[in-house]
Amino acid sequence: MTCSHTSDSSQGARGTRRVLLVGNPNVGKSALFNALTGLHTTVSNYPGTTVEVARGSFASAEGPVEILDAPGVNSLLPLTEDERVTWDLLAAARRDPAALVLQVADAKDLRRTLLITLQLGQLGVPTVLALNMTDEAEARGQRIDLE
Repeated sequence: MTCSHTSDSSQGARGTRRVLLVGNPNVGKSALFNALTGLHTTVSNYPGTTVEVARGSFASAEGPVEILDAPGVNSLLPLTEDERVTWDLLAAARRDPAALVLQVADAKDLRRTLLITLQLGQLGVPTVLALNMTDEAEARGQRIDLE
């Protein structure tokens, strides 16, 4: 497994599957990124910090996979620096037929999550919704019907 950390948002190498992790702040995107890549990135989600994109890669049975951890956002409308970075990554993903968006969502706060889900659907990018923190939602008495 080879991994790197960079703020570069250029297209992946030819034949590389690109997975873009997108979601609200503090939903577990970076924890998932670290688990998949073996990296240990540290993230800051407060105003005045540098907006970076973590990038890692590994070899899968289907070929190389590049994973990008986009900054946490509350909307895909590019009004802030972190939203602009995420928007630019999504624009690149729309042009890349090998790209997939993995939206990481907090199961305890689906109302906040589904705004981004709706915006991703309007963009027409292939997207998978991954519900995180389902154990915490269940502990609060929330039930999510996945069927």
